[in-house]
Amino acid sequence: MATQPLESKTRRDEPTTGVQLQEPSLKDGPELWRLARDSQVLDVNSPYSYTLWCRDFADTSVVARDGGRPCGFITGYVRPASPDTFFVWQVAVDVEHRGQGLARRMLDRLGDRLAARGHRFMEATVTPGNAASTAMFASFARDRGCELARSPLFGSELLDGHEPEVLFRIGPLPAPAGD
Repeated sequence: MATQPLESKTRRDEPTTGVQLQEPSLKDGPELWRLARDSQVLDVNSPYSYTLWCRDFADTSVVARDGGRPCGFITGYVRPASPDTFFVWQVAVDVEHRGQGLARRMLDRLGDRLAARGHRFMEATVTPGNAASTAMFASFARDRGCELARSPLFGSELLDGHEPEVLFRIGPLPAPAGD
């Protein structure tokens, strides 16, 4: 059995000001793990899980690079029971790039990419104390003219004392221009 190539032959580069946005590749897995760990706020998965994510969910994720080095990422997936919905799993931006709108730019790119494929809703969970994520998802919905519905998803009793997770559901996302 052949090993998985480190770079996808179909990976799309998505340049933006000062930082390049791309679909992640296998070699990004350890860097995504580092960014999650260094964020000091995300629930950190194993390096293996981030590498597996880069293999299986690259087309629903984005990595930001500055000078070739990952400086941010969003991981996500299409919900199997709701194929018109993609779920944003984790958002991370390294300390040096925070406060510059990078997370929102990554979210915009991911939203544009997935809306073009027919996905009409975005979901994410946000803890009540996460003001930055709340503001980012609210501005994303507002700027696209979408409804943002919030509802409890997981209580802290399910999460071993972790803050509860509130489901944010945004949509329907507008179809890309020309559709």
